[in-house]
Amino acid sequence: MTTGTNATPLKVLVVGSGGREHALVWKIRQSPRTREVLCAPGNAGIASIARCVDVSADDPAKILALAVNEGVDLTIVGPEALLCAGIVDLFQEKGLRIFGPTRKAAMLEGSKVWAKKLMNQYRIPTAAFRAFAAVKDARDYIRSRSSDQFPVVVKASGLASGKGVVICPTEKEATAAVLQIMEERRFGDAGSEIVIEEFLKGEEASILALTDGKTIAVLETAQDYKQALTGDRGPNTGGMGAYSPAPVVTPKIARQVDAEVLVPLVHAMYREGCKYKGLLYAGLMITKSGPKVLEFNVRFGDPETQPLMMRLRTDLIDLIEAVIDGKLDQVEMDWDPRPAVCVVMASRGYPEKYDTGQAIHGLDTLAGQSDVQVFHAGTARRNNQLVTAGGRVLGVTALGKDFLGAKERAYAAVRAISFDRCHYRTDIGDRAVIRDLGD
Repeated sequence: MTTGTNATPLKVLVVGSGGREHALVWKIRQSPRTREVLCAPGNAGIASIARCVDVSADDPAKILALAVNEGVDLTIVGPEALLCAGIVDLFQEKGLRIFGPTRKAAMLEGSKVWAKKLMNQYRIPTAAFRAFAAVKDARDYIRSRSSDQFPVVVKASGLASGKGVVICPTEKEATAAVLQIMEERRFGDAGSEIVIEEFLKGEEASILALTDGKTIAVLETAQDYKQALTGDRGPNTGGMGAYSPAPVVTPKIARQVDAEVLVPLVHAMYREGCKYKGLLYAGLMITKSGPKVLEFNVRFGDPETQPLMMRLRTDLIDLIEAVIDGKLDQVEMDWDPRPAVCVVMASRGYPEKYDTGQAIHGLDTLAGQSDVQVFHAGTARRNNQLVTAGGRVLGVTALGKDFLGAKERAYAAVRAISFDRCHYRTDIGDRAVIRDLGD
C-alpha cells in the first residue's frame, strides 16, 4: 500500500446521491491523494465540489462502464442495493479497485433471515426471532403468543431503505404489519420473507468499523434517530438525525461489542466462505444485559456518516486503500475530540407520500462557517434554483465544544434554512446533552 502526499493522485468515483455520499465526497476532496472526484449520479450539493455524472446508481454494469471509460482509480459505493447486486465482484473480475464487500458477504444486509441465522449459529448476541416465508405461518405464530409476549418487531427480510421495521405492541398490530409487508408488499420484494423478533428495551447505538477480513478498525461511535417525529414517535425512516460520539457506548460496552460482536462476526464470515472486506455497520441495542445486534449493514450509515466525516482527521483514502490491500493494521485513525450533531431536514410526509420541487432558501447565509456543513441528500437545481428532490433533503451538521454547543449550532443553522413543507425533529442530540450535563 502506498500512502501519503507522495503517492500518485487518484481519480475517485463515489456512487450514490444522498447525504452520505455528499459527506464522503466532501471528505475525499480534502485528501492530497485525489486529483479528481466523480459522483454518479450525485445531487446539487455534490455538484458544487465534484463532477456529477448522470448514471443511475442502481445498475452495476453502467457504473462499471463509467469507471472504465473515465479511467477511475478507485470506486466507493454508497447504496447497499449495489453491493448486494454484486458490483464488487463485477469490478474485481475486471481488475478494478473498489471498496466494499462481495455479493455473498453483502447478504449480511441483503437478507435479515440469513444474518439472524448466522448470528444464532455463531452465538452473536441478538434478539430471539422466528423467520417466515408464508403469511399463514406468520399469523399462526403471532396468535400463539400470549399478551405478555408483546410488543414484537416485524421486519422485512430484504432491503427496504431502513423502513421495513414495524414495532407492534399488540397481536392485532403485528398481524396487520405481516399483511402489509407480505401481502400488500409495502416494501416491495423485501417482504417476501419476514423476521418476527422480540422487542428489545434499551438505547440504540451505531458501531461502524473498517475491516480487511483480518484486522478491525472501529470508527468513533454514533447514534441515529430512526423514527420520523420528535420523541421517537411515528414510522421508521432512513434516519432523521445522528450524533457522534454516543456516550451510551461506554469503554466497557465498546470492549463487549468488539469481543462479542465484531470479532466473532468477521471470523464467522471467513468460515462461511465470504471473507468480509469493507465497512461493517452494527446497529445495536444497549440493553441491561449488554449490547445486542438489531441489524448489520454493509455500507456507511446515513446519516451517521455526516457527523463521523466531520470528526475524522485521518485521510479517508488511506483508510480505504488499506482495507482493499489487506494492510489495515498499518494505519491509525485520528479524530476531532469535539462532538458533532446532524439534523435532517425532510419533506413533510416522509417516509410516506411527500412533495418535491420546493425552493430552498438560506444556504448562502451559512457560507464560511467551518464548523457547520450542510450535506445535501434530496436536492436538485432547476432553472438556476435549488429545490427539494427527495424525502430527506439536507443533513445540517455541526461541531461543538460539547454536545449542547454542537446541538445549538446545528439548530441555529437549520433555522437559517427554509423550504415549504419542511419537517425536522427538534430533539436530535438530547440524550447526549442530558448525559453531558449529568456528568
